[in-house]
Amino acid sequence: MQRLNFPTYNFRFKNSENKVLIFDIIRKKFVVMQPEEWVRQNCVHFLIEDKKYPKSLINVEKELKINDLRKRYDVVVFKPNGDILIIVECKAPKIEINQQVFDQIARYNLTLNAEYLMVTNGLHHYYCKMDFKKEQYQFLRDIPQYQK
Repeated sequence: MQRLNFPTYNFRFKNSENKVLIFDIIRKKFVVMQPEEWVRQNCVHFLIEDKKYPKSLINVEKELKINDLRKRYDVVVFKPNGDILIIVECKAPKIEINQQVFDQIARYNLTLNAEYLMVTNGLHHYYCKMDFKKEQYQFLRDIPQYQK
């Protein structure tokens, strides 16, 4: 597995039918290890272990509908009231983070209305805070720690 630009976390792995699986602590099951999944799992651990977001407020790989199209977001962090605080778009490390990726997460956010966006390929992380009045986002150095 490629070394990513995240702290080192403890993961559970297993082999099944010549495939490596990694345990997803949010979905509570083993999933096939792919480059994007490796980034997603590191990101989930980053949110929980470093940013202190409760597991109960994190959702992974759920479907959403945008203009009758079915899409899947990678990670969403909810506020305790059920509103969405953060959307995370994960890409494989070899995928360049470009305008297309930001356009993708911005389209998702038209439906989800998250306050913060995070885009990562595991090597490069970008954080934004939404300004809904001006219909733009402001880049940040980091996303905030969880606050009760």
